Amino acid sequence: MTNEELRQSLLMEPKNGYSRISEAQRAEMESYCKDYMAFMDACKTEREATAWAVAEAEKQGFKPLTAGAEVKPGDKYYLNNRGKSIILAVIGTESLANGANICAAHVDSPRMDVKPNPLYEDSEIAYFKTHYYGGIKKYQWPTVPLALHGVVCKKDGTTVTVTIGEDDNDPVLMVSDLLIHLAADQMQKTAAKVIEGEQLNVILGTEPIEGEGSDLVKLHIMKLLNEKYGMIESDFLSAELNVVPAGRCREVGLDRSLIAAYGHDDRVCAYAELAALFALDTPAKTAVCILADKEEIGSVGISGMQSHAFEYFMETLCDAQNVKLRECFANSFCLSADVSNAFDPNFAETCDRRNNSKLNYGVSICKYTGSRGKGGASDASAEAMSHVRTTFDKADVIWQIATLGKVDQGGGGTVAAYMANRNIVTVDAGVPVLSMHAPLELVSKLDCYETMLACKAIYLA
Repeated sequence: MTNEELRQSLLMEPKNGYSRISEAQRAEMESYCKDYMAFMDACKTEREATAWAVAEAEKQGFKPLTAGAEVKPGDKYYLNNRGKSIILAVIGTESLANGANICAAHVDSPRMDVKPNPLYEDSEIAYFKTHYYGGIKKYQWPTVPLALHGVVCKKDGTTVTVTIGEDDNDPVLMVSDLLIHLAADQMQKTAAKVIEGEQLNVILGTEPIEGEGSDLVKLHIMKLLNEKYGMIESDFLSAELNVVPAGRCREVGLDRSLIAAYGHDDRVCAYAELAALFALDTPAKTAVCILADKEEIGSVGISGMQSHAFEYFMETLCDAQNVKLRECFANSFCLSADVSNAFDPNFAETCDRRNNSKLNYGVSICKYTGSRGKGGASDASAEAMSHVRTTFDKADVIWQIATLGKVDQGGGGTVAAYMANRNIVTVDAGVPVLSMHAPLELVSKLDCYETMLACKAIYLA
């Protein structure tokens, strides 16, 4: 056997995905990504993503799950968890005693949240005070066009939905930055301190209302909000308002191979899960899709992956089949569908080139995330990794293996550990991302498409 024959039979030779897909697959990829971009334009918060998923699921024949519901092969159910997360299932032909095939993603993203008592005026400029949510580089958020999304539960008991800054006729909001001419001291600060958290104050307006007083700009802003939404200032106490980058998804590059958007992490995987689930007929094992909240702050709270909403949903299904929940979990598999960092040659020193995901090489499988000594990682077993690679190969999914940067550089986590804690075999896999957690992130169309195919392969495994 020649060296070349040995090389082909023994060594790995990863190839760019574009060299492996057909023209028909390219057309499918472009169609899929067009739909994904429409989803992203409509869903910039976990509330909006959940509402979108509910509406689309009902079009696909899914029904709300209720205690005592009949559960038979082909049935489609969902649980809307308080408007902020959702769990869906297509019931398989096998008993839940044999477990379920689960894909779990999250639909929250880093942003700025409006504080409970946010509205103030200083030097005849009206502002919102904010508290950033999740891991952000604070210096990236000033001078970016911003939009306001959320809900306000008013004093009279009604709830209104707020969206300002997305329509072409809307104004946008903005955080100011210091001009370079006066920034001698600012430029000496570390990146973490160039903009402080308490400086992320969102400009609302500068025009005073007619009359006397020291807060006429604030009063004018409150008047505008009252006219449009019926709000009074105390209604901020029971509001959930998020400040996010304004604007639509855009194709990036002269070849249009990339997509720029706010919140690819992790709605790019959430959409892949949903699209794959909606394309299923009746699977062998029950297919479960989870879109969770609060991942960016530890998966905590009633809508996070650590809550018992998932147990409630699965136990209701198991009870209908006279199956013990712990038996179902023990025989289940979960793909924790979350993004990885794509290799960026501008910052090559942060990554291990041999173990980093790359754009256009397909869905990225991560054996472990965590930080430094694998802290906080699920760390999938060899058997679990074998199941995933075998499943993907059988389905002709383009995939790659990755870790999150150099060992001592930092790290991050996903929902994988919380699923594994339930005695569910779990592996991380998702879309590689450039500029992760920035106001605009970049992903490859090919990787988006392959991740959807990966989720479908897991559901059918």
